[in-house]
This record gives sequence, C-alpha cells and structure tokens, in this order.
Amino acid sequence: MSEAQDSKSGDRPTGVTRRGLLGSAVAVASRAVAGGGPAAAAPARRVDGPAHGQDRARGPVQAPGRIPRLWREFVHRPYTHPQIPYVGRAGCRGGAARFPHHPRVLDVRDFGARADGATDSAPAINRAIAVAGRAGGGTVTIPPGIFRIDDVIRVGHSNVVLRGAGSGRTTLYATRSLTELIGVYGSRYGGDKSSWSWAGGLVWLAPEARWNSLVAAIRARAWPFEGWTGNRRDEWRTLTRVAPARQGSWTVTVADPAGLRPGALVLLRLADDPAHTLLEHMAGGGPGPEAYHWDDKTKLTSYVPYEWPVRITRVHGRRVTLERPLPLDVRPEWDPRLTTHVPELTGSGVEGLTVEAVLTPQQPHLLDKGYNGVVLQCAYDCWVDDVTVRHVDNGFGLVAASACTLRRTRVAGRGSHHPYFCREGSHDNLVEDFTVEERTVPGRPDTQLHGINVEGLSSYNVWSRGDMRMGTFDSHRGMPFANVRTDITVNNDGRHGGDASAGPLFGARFAHWNIRVVNGRAGLVKIDGLAPYSATVGIDQVTEFDQIDVPDFTGDLHARLELYGASDAVRPRNLHEAQRDLHEKRRGR
Repeated sequence: MSEAQDSKSGDRPTGVTRRGLLGSAVAVASRAVAGGGPAAAAPARRVDGPAHGQDRARGPVQAPGRIPRLWREFVHRPYTHPQIPYVGRAGCRGGAARFPHHPRVLDVRDFGARADGATDSAPAINRAIAVAGRAGGGTVTIPPGIFRIDDVIRVGHSNVVLRGAGSGRTTLYATRSLTELIGVYGSRYGGDKSSWSWAGGLVWLAPEARWNSLVAAIRARAWPFEGWTGNRRDEWRTLTRVAPARQGSWTVTVADPAGLRPGALVLLRLADDPAHTLLEHMAGGGPGPEAYHWDDKTKLTSYVPYEWPVRITRVHGRRVTLERPLPLDVRPEWDPRLTTHVPELTGSGVEGLTVEAVLTPQQPHLLDKGYNGVVLQCAYDCWVDDVTVRHVDNGFGLVAASACTLRRTRVAGRGSHHPYFCREGSHDNLVEDFTVEERTVPGRPDTQLHGINVEGLSSYNVWSRGDMRMGTFDSHRGMPFANVRTDITVNNDGRHGGDASAGPLFGARFAHWNIRVVNGRAGLVKIDGLAPYSATVGIDQVTEFDQIDVPDFTGDLHARLELYGASDAVRPRNLHEAQRDLHEKRRGR
C-alpha cells in the first residue's frame, strides 16, 4: 500500500478542515472516556449467561476508557489510514437513522392474502408489490398473523416497502425451497455444488429485469454472474474515462462529463493488469503481495474488474464529487472508467416480519436446497429492518449490493450454513444490531457453520453491535478488504470456508474493534498474524485451536494489535459509530 497523503482540501466535503476534524474526534473520544455519548450507552450482551464485562447481580461493569494510538492516528488521516478503513458513510443513505416512508399504502388482504396459515398468500402479496411498483412506489402492509407463501416474494421495483406489523407479529411461512421453485442452481466454477448455498432468498429484493434474467439463466443451466453488469458481465457502456486519483479522494477528474449528473448512480470500473498490480494494491502492496502467485487463483480473478457503485453529488466542469471517498487508488494501468450498469433497485425495504421456512433437515455442506431468508441483489440505498428468519439454510444475503442497511435482524431456528453472507462485490453496507441465535437442532457432521461472511472483493462493509451465540467472522477468501467488525459478542465456534482458487482470506484494512469472545477462540477474530495492514483493537485474550490458518502473504504484514485483552475498555467503543459521529459533526459546523 502506498503511504498516501491526507486528501487535499478540494477532495473533502465542503467545509471540512483538519483542525475541525481533529477537534470533533477528540471531543467524541473524550466523551466516551467520561462514560457519555452513544458509544458508551451501548448495552453489554448476554451469550448463554452473563456476557463478558457483566456481573450477574449488578449488570454491566464499565471498565475505564482507553484511547488506542490507532484512533489518535486515524483522526489525522481518516480517508487514507493504512490499517483502518473509512466507513463513516456505510449503509443506506449514508447510514441514516431513519428510512424513507411512502404515503401510498396497500394492504395485502385487499389482494386476497389471508392470515390463516393455510392459504397460499404469495400471489396476493406479489400482486400488491407489483401494483405499488408500477405506481412509482408505495408501502405494502401485511397485518399480524401467519401468511403461508408457496413462492418467492419479489420486490423488483424501486421505492417499494414491504412492511409487516413487527417481527413478533407477522410471519411469512415458506413451504418450498428455491430448488423447487426455480430449479437446480449449479456453480459457474464447476463441481456438484448448489449455488443456493450462497445465493437467492425466499424474500428477494432485486431489479425486476435482473431477477428475470437470473432465473432464465438458472433454468437454462447457463450459470450466471450475479452482479451489476449482467449474467456475462457485458451489460455496461463507458460514460467517461477517469484521470489518476488517490484512495480517499472525494473527487475525480473525468475526460468527458457530458453523460454525468448529480444524483446518478454510476460504476467505477477498475481492471487488473498482467502483473496483477490492482490485486497487490488491494492487499496493501509491498514485498508480500508482490511475491504472491496470483495467476492460478482463477476464482479470485473472475471478480475483476472491480466494480464500485457510487452516486454523483456534484459535477463542476470536469471535476466530479462522489458520495463516498475513493476505495482505492485510480491508476492509468487499470483502465479506470465510470460506466453504466443494469438498472438498480433503490429506496426499497422489508420491515417488521418473520420469514419462517418449513422445518426440514439441514443438507450436507454446499448442497443447500435454498430455504433462504432475505437477499438484496443489485440494490443500492435499500434496507431490512426488524426482520427475523427461522429454520433457514442461509439467513440474510448481500449479493452485489451496496450502500444497504440491515438493522435489527435475527437468525433463529434449526441452524444455518451462512447466517449472513456478503459477496460478489458488495460494498459500503451496514449490518447493525444483529443476532445469531443458538441452533435448536444439532448440526449434522457433514455441514458447516460460518457466521458473518464476507468474500469476493467485497469492501468497506460494517458489522456492528452484534450478538453471535454461534458462528465466526467468516472471511471466505476471494480477498475481501477494508471491512470492519465492531462491538460484537461472539461464541466463536464456526469455521470459515473458501476454495483455494479464490485466493487470500484478507486484503488490506480489516479492522476488528471491541470484540468479546466468550469461548476464547482466536480463529479469524485475532487477525494481526493473518491480515495485511489490519487493526485488531480491544479484543479478549484468545487461543488458537480448531481451524488454524497461516498468512497468505510472506514477510511483515504491517498489522497492528492494541488493547489486547481489554474489550469494552477501548474508546471509542464502536468504531463505526465514532466515524459516523465525526461525519455528522463536520456537516453541522
């Protein structure tokens, strides 16, 4: 990784100064040390008994706050810090606390849905969603009760919200798997694996045309790519080429701004060169990545070009301001362009319901039938809030989804393969206030449990305020980079996956910050010996056992470890919240 300098004033949002940024950061940290502010107010969590840092009689025990050196460094160079990624804008609408509301309301009962647990209500629910979509948006309400669904519930139009009466009051009872409903879904990488082990949902948010093309390809057994540029990655055209720029810049200079406008969603497209310098850059650069053998990592190289969706906020001559800072350098050898993409799903969400699959035995590893929960695909500025999934093969999925929020979500029931999966180039997403419950049915020996998965060059995603009663921090190869896991309690009993052809477990700038490990297992939580240019801050003392990994890169990893054995003492307690507070304070100055 190059030691990029702090962004110039023209590369920051209007009104930002280094002195103002640093002052705000110190104020946030000082309040946290004193016990005030939202970070200090986050409750301790239980995992089968008192959580770490709790006394059974007195409740949460507050340790004295300690500010790590890494945080003090970060406030001086938030967009270009070598170990900590800038995620202050992760999530729907830049991490907004409130989601949009649509005045048009449709009740699924008016379309024939019945809360009797026996009538197939999927056709009625889908009709209501389609009517709202054709009208330009609306809220489709599902009252309390149990609604049987024998088909996929599809949100395929922008500005459509599917809203139940609450996850404890409205249940969609799913009786059939995706294999039954759509067909067998093989892997484009060969073998007898089922892609329903990592794709698709019984509630599926994706642009209608994109969903139709995926289903057609699956039924034709022409196993598709799943992302923003179509089944063969050929549905795009160049809007303009981009001049060189540095990671962390909020602006780029383009060759031709004629096709650009504020508010438009574009793709920044970076292709690798024969020497794989783009992949080396994602890994932090230097002797280790330069010595790594990339050519036989065919699954990894299939994820390149790197495609990063971002909204344009301003066009001034040939200078274009972006909604988020650049995730990587932009260099001429990577043929940088802003391009079109398949039409996105935006402004849509699912709220206040439970998706419960019929209770069936879990299948052997990678042979899932597709009793999956909720998936967002080719979605931007979409959300899921107050949703529980139960008895599913895979819980919540982000597939080529960006700038989306999963809030107050829960995975429960008989146990799942991926409680959460984030893959196929998903970026800038926020998963917060999430729970993975203990399984209610013992897992069979030929299954695997992962946890909060990330893979496939996915970057700048955040998992925050989590209660993981089983699972692990599943970096699933495919070199995800610049992701954050913060303020999480985990019973670390899962295992990571990932084929060797998918390459490294980690790229640069992974941060694990304030992690409570109740069973003392190090695997994939203490990452200073595995991840290049990474930060492991404020985690419990842990020991290597069970699945033990070795680093993918040789030599000095430039990884940092601070406040080891001091979870909940670190201030700020929540890395994402602290970064978001800095952004909000800058806007208010």
